[in-house]
Amino acid sequence: MRIVFMGTPDFSVPALEALVDAGHEIAAVYTQPPRPAGRGKKDRPSPVQA
Repeated sequence: MRIVFMGTPDFSVPALEALVDAGHEIAAVYTQPPRPAGRGKKDRPSPVQA
């Protein structure tokens, strides 16, 4: 089955991994863009991007 996955927080990662492990075809993944964080304001990717 072809799936478009949308998720950003930490709890989205196990769901995405389960879909991949089940053999589903991931057609696209949508997540929030990296946001500046910390004192250096460096971009921090979302858990799904990492």
